[in-house]
Amino acid sequence: MTTGPMEIDEDLHSRQLAVYGRETFRKLAGARVLIVGARGLGVEIAKNVVLAGVRGVGVAAREESRDADLAAQFYIDDDAVKRGLARAEACAGKLQELNPAVEVRVETGNVLDRDTVAGYRAVVACEQTEETCKTLNELCRATGAAFIKADVRGVFGSVFCDFGDAFDVVDVDGEEALTSIVASVSNDFPALVTCIEDERVEFQDGQRITFSEVRGMTELNGVTCVVKDVKKHSFKLDLDTTSFSQYVGGGIATQVKETKTLKFSSYAEALESPGDFLLSDFAKMERSPQLHLAFGALDAYVAKHGDEPIPGSEADAEKFVAEAEALNGRRKAVDEVDKDLLKTFAKTCRGYVSPMAAMFGGIVGQEVVKACTGKFHPLFQWFYFDSVESLPEELTEEDLTPRGDRYDGQVMCFGRKMQDKLMSQKIFLVGAGALGCEFLKNFACMGLSCGSDGQITVTDDDVIEKSNLSRQFLFRDWNIGQGKSVCASNAAKVINSGLNVKALENRVSPDTEDVFDDEFWQGLDIVVNALDNVNARLYVDSRCVYFQKPLLESGTLGTKCNTQMVIPNMTENYGASRDPPEKSAPMCTLHSFPHNIDHCLTWARSEFEGAFEKSPAEANSYLSKPEEYAAGALANPDASARENVEKGLDDEAIIKDLLAQLDAKRASMGADYRLNVIEFEKDDDTNFHMDAIAGLSNMRARNYEIGEVDKLKAKFIAGRIIPAIATTTAMATGLVCLELYKVLNGAKIEAYRNTFANLALPLFAMAEPIAAKHDKFKDLSWSMWDRWILEGDLTVQEVIDHFEAKGLIAYSMSVGASLVYNNIFPKHRERLNQKLSELVQTIAKMEIPAKRRHFDIVIACEDDDGEDVDIPMVSIKFR
Repeated sequence: MTTGPMEIDEDLHSRQLAVYGRETFRKLAGARVLIVGARGLGVEIAKNVVLAGVRGVGVAAREESRDADLAAQFYIDDDAVKRGLARAEACAGKLQELNPAVEVRVETGNVLDRDTVAGYRAVVACEQTEETCKTLNELCRATGAAFIKADVRGVFGSVFCDFGDAFDVVDVDGEEALTSIVASVSNDFPALVTCIEDERVEFQDGQRITFSEVRGMTELNGVTCVVKDVKKHSFKLDLDTTSFSQYVGGGIATQVKETKTLKFSSYAEALESPGDFLLSDFAKMERSPQLHLAFGALDAYVAKHGDEPIPGSEADAEKFVAEAEALNGRRKAVDEVDKDLLKTFAKTCRGYVSPMAAMFGGIVGQEVVKACTGKFHPLFQWFYFDSVESLPEELTEEDLTPRGDRYDGQVMCFGRKMQDKLMSQKIFLVGAGALGCEFLKNFACMGLSCGSDGQITVTDDDVIEKSNLSRQFLFRDWNIGQGKSVCASNAAKVINSGLNVKALENRVSPDTEDVFDDEFWQGLDIVVNALDNVNARLYVDSRCVYFQKPLLESGTLGTKCNTQMVIPNMTENYGASRDPPEKSAPMCTLHSFPHNIDHCLTWARSEFEGAFEKSPAEANSYLSKPEEYAAGALANPDASARENVEKGLDDEAIIKDLLAQLDAKRASMGADYRLNVIEFEKDDDTNFHMDAIAGLSNMRARNYEIGEVDKLKAKFIAGRIIPAIATTTAMATGLVCLELYKVLNGAKIEAYRNTFANLALPLFAMAEPIAAKHDKFKDLSWSMWDRWILEGDLTVQEVIDHFEAKGLIAYSMSVGASLVYNNIFPKHRERLNQKLSELVQTIAKMEIPAKRRHFDIVIACEDDDGEDVDIPMVSIKFR
């Protein structure tokens, strides 16, 4: 029997395919992965790997489920704990639900047996002893499997990778190969290549490139050479072209993505000689060797004492430090042991928290994908991380003593006081998609808003689609078409029935300020964004600034993620800095001079929308109100109005004749006749929208001798699909939730971290947030977080007098686009004794809801020298 290439469900995996591509995805779909250990970290890794679409996942974890597991293990429930189910058995069925195409099984064989390991492409050991890991690693080396060791202890985490002596990385960064359109090539040594001026040359000196579609100097086509002396629109080749034919035209220079071969050290070797560590925070340059020692000391401590140090115990912490110093004497890991750090490690290492499991589950899940496919650069070889800044300042044995409930894993790290504080929070989660699902899972495990006075409000106006199921893990195929916020909330309550969550299906925008009113915002403690567009983020950010609420912001793009902490009166807000606008081709390029497939696809989508959406909508506007439409066409005989009647006609008489013909045709149609307006929908293959656009673009590409693309690639570009994978999402939400603890601790700005990470490289760049800018005038000081509130139903004159007392001249007052008062207009003097509350309603036409006790007004001020002074927004509390 012959079998063809594996068929990929492109509707389900479209966002993943945008990251990995078909070839990598097929490799992944043929791999089996063994995960040893199924506490919070193990189940996070398993979840991400199952969603990624491997062939099979084996889970080996015979330990009984415990109450403390529930603080991070979201697939173990109270029933599993009562029945004493093995952790693997308790979660395997729920993991299977995530992706029916993946075989999830409980691995009952001895994981230290060669025959067991031989069936897997990658083996992940979670929270296993050094001796177990040494044995597993040697078995993996003997059978050709990749080995990953991962540990989470309190707010400390560790990852080690060994992919063998010769591991090929076929794509080190996952970025599209750089290209440049050639404009000319000289017959020189070195040859000078100039490129079109539409785009900057992005090659770097030393990179290898190849040429195609060059006319005239055809000897260049297929040649690979090294670039040097790269300029804005040119570069030189380490190539002699003096004997080549004369360049005539065309040509594309494309970066050659070369395979990189890595030689890994074994776990036993790397324990003694760890080499360089992957850094995450440049404020902690010396931290990794200390944590390498700490995790080794923990293994030695448990071997000697039979268990981890007692949470918060000073005596056990001293014993732990002694163990670390003894180990350091043998391994020479650090010059001097950081006793304070290691004591903190000892006091909290029995703790187990969901945010750390989520973060490391994302990192390790991506390493598994790399091991199975060779796509992206592996972690080489050690990574350590800590978030000690998230911990309370004081760690006492009394506070960290477990209470015998589902939150013990967190209590043994953060304490009872923090747990009580978490349970009483009022949280607003904006969005219930990929990020939102992960946040709700973390919140449920943490016990956030699970107290009698706690409340999570989650809102999302979107419904579940098939493509969501590959990463939005709280949804199943039977949820397709249902509201995201409701389904996600219900699924989170299955994880923790005590979660107080209210699901709404409203978009957060100026149009819904009657739903999310002043009282709603004022009652919140923290706002968490889980959005996928900038405009919505900016609006929520503006509300948080206005009501002085902490905003925890995050976003993902393929393997990349960023997090930003917006803390009242401390950091700058999200809107304070903007990304540069996306590059777009000029219309003349799209319509007359396309030179890449993106131009063809953009043109094809424009043609599709013009024919099936805009033109029918224009016809319907005529059919709905023919007299009004005709009057408009005749009253505005400009090119665009004429074009809407019939392209190329500019004579009024002909326009009237055409309108008469339309009227005659309309009379035979019936009063209710309308055309069907078809809006472009990329994810429904039964509508053939993408087939039409792909066909149109490829025909155009063929005319211009541009390389064609298949339907999937066309879908990515024309559909503007945002690449997305579960691993990055999990990591981002874990990082954000670690910052949430800091908010509740009332941490200072130096404790917070904004993060940019790229799992493909891998790269972690953490930095202290930028402080909010403060302005001063005489004895006044303010930042963008401030809003000056004036009490009373004040007149214009009273407001002027108020600012005059502070040394400021208030010369103008406005609301929105309406000018309420300006001292340069003589007639405005009549308004001096009028109440502002009346003026904003009569002049600015502002409607002030009955529930609102204030209105906002922008006041322009200057000093005695006539220099403008930018003051904060002013609120008049008139009721």
